[in-house]
Amino acid sequence: MSFKILVIDSDPAVQQLLAHNLGQAGYAVQCHGDAMTALAALQGSLPEAVLLEWDLPGQSGLSLIRHWRAALRTSELPLLMLSARCAEQDKVLALESGADDFICKPFGPRETIARLHAVLRRRRPAGMPGALQVAGLRLDPHTLSVTAGDRQLNLGRVEFRLLNYLMHHPGRVHSRAQLLDQVWGSHVYLDERTVDAHVGRLRHALQPSGLHDAIQTVRGSGYRFHAEATAQC
Repeated sequence: MSFKILVIDSDPAVQQLLAHNLGQAGYAVQCHGDAMTALAALQGSLPEAVLLEWDLPGQSGLSLIRHWRAALRTSELPLLMLSARCAEQDKVLALESGADDFICKPFGPRETIARLHAVLRRRRPAGMPGALQVAGLRLDPHTLSVTAGDRQLNLGRVEFRLLNYLMHHPGRVHSRAQLLDQVWGSHVYLDERTVDAHVGRLRHALQPSGLHDAIQTVRGSGYRFHAEATAQC
């Protein structure tokens, strides 16, 4: 499986350089030269990560980062800024606006790929290194797959991390604040209702397996994973 990387840069030479080197590293690369086409591209399936220039036609890369961080669907999307604006205040502004990393132009392709890999490693679900099987569900953090019997379930990136965390702590009640800290990270500031929205999406994704009731609401406290639930495969 080739993970998709979105490159947003108005310079065709930069697009070509990144497309070639990321392609050599095993990624499927999609390039766009302006903000509007990039916004439209993310209306479909989300890429594994986005590399974007600060100065873009339409609106700035900084504006795009703020927009995607504010939207629930893209709030966890890995974003790397590429720019010749390499003053300290520019780097700080980009990182504080939500960029996961800042890469100065001109850049070396090998360093860029290494930085991309570092960001993706930080974004991977925490927990045990191997596959986990609980209550009829098998979760594999290496392939980012969840199966119930012979049925593969379709989970979003955040829902996968949420399920991964809950399955590693079956029976334990977690408050919304704890889940925000453990699943989204302590550096992210989101409303606790964000957890409710993603729990709803997770339950919907588990519906075909009959295990949606394994994610239990504990009134006044939060959520827990009920390990004795039975799959309907």
